[in-house]
Amino acid sequence: MRVGILTGGGDCPGLNAVIRAVVRVGVDHYGHQHVGILHGWQGLMQHEIRPMPRPAVRGILHRGGTILRSSRVSPYHVDGGPEIVAESVKRLGLDAIVVIGGDGTLSVASRLHQDFGLPIIGVPKTIDNDIGLTDFTFGFSTAVEVAVDAIDRLHTTAESHDRVIVVEVMGRHVGWIATHAGIAGGADYILIPEYPRPIDDVIAAIRRRHDRGAEFSIIVIAEGYRLEGVPEGRTDEYGHERLDEVDPGARLTDIINKRTDFDARSVVLGYLQRGGSPNAFDRLLATRLGAFASKLVDRREFGAMASLQRNKIVSVPVADAVATDKPVPRELYEVLDRLSSVPPGP
Repeated sequence: MRVGILTGGGDCPGLNAVIRAVVRVGVDHYGHQHVGILHGWQGLMQHEIRPMPRPAVRGILHRGGTILRSSRVSPYHVDGGPEIVAESVKRLGLDAIVVIGGDGTLSVASRLHQDFGLPIIGVPKTIDNDIGLTDFTFGFSTAVEVAVDAIDRLHTTAESHDRVIVVEVMGRHVGWIATHAGIAGGADYILIPEYPRPIDDVIAAIRRRHDRGAEFSIIVIAEGYRLEGVPEGRTDEYGHERLDEVDPGARLTDIINKRTDFDARSVVLGYLQRGGSPNAFDRLLATRLGAFASKLVDRREFGAMASLQRNKIVSVPVADAVATDKPVPRELYEVLDRLSSVPPGP
């Protein structure tokens, strides 16, 4: 079989590990031939391809980013784009396409499979860990590790200067990174989109902590957290809200400075969380998912996605995965409340 490999959306630690596994398992066990599609769906529409023989994936397991590059372009936002993709698949002689991406990229893959019968196999990728029907996505563990390291470092400067430091981490719709990194990093308060809290509660919690003798505090906030009274930001060309205009970390810091006598500062971790080499967990998970994707290709189980469930890699319908929300469970989020004696939110 002639198999295309495509990476779409934001970069993520572990993408190259998936590509490597798809090619090596596909060649060695199933006799597949592989073609790399550059720059995601945009590259498929423009026939940006390159051969991907086994030597092409040598030495990429530990590398961050994606050797196939990426873009956020959706064919459904391009005039005649879906038809162009379908024709490109035919002209390139592709028997299957392994699509490695997050919610947006996989939603497009699902629609193309349903609308045109394209031979799609999905592999879930996102540091946000927000794709349904899979316990974890690769890239998430590395992002949390980076955030925890930053929080550890910020603890020392916050304590040295008696400051409140607000750490903004990634998470557009869900707070998985904020929750895991906040708990593991010993944060004093966590704010995530799933469970909004009044600003008064945040101020009161900081005051209680300082009344107990603490001279500093660490607050972790997800970039998608909606502060009271803050209007939505403009959308970019891909339909995503511009979170840099919402800027919850800086806005919360400003509120704390205005309403208390504490010295508050904000830190935005930004792209540091998605760059660099994947950690061991993400290398292993990405490899397992890529190897299983090659098996799904050989089975011609199109419209399926490789998924991690109870430490086993299984097949689920990609349409069901992108249609399923995966918020942070309340019981996990409330772990910090119990540790810090802060009354739980509504």
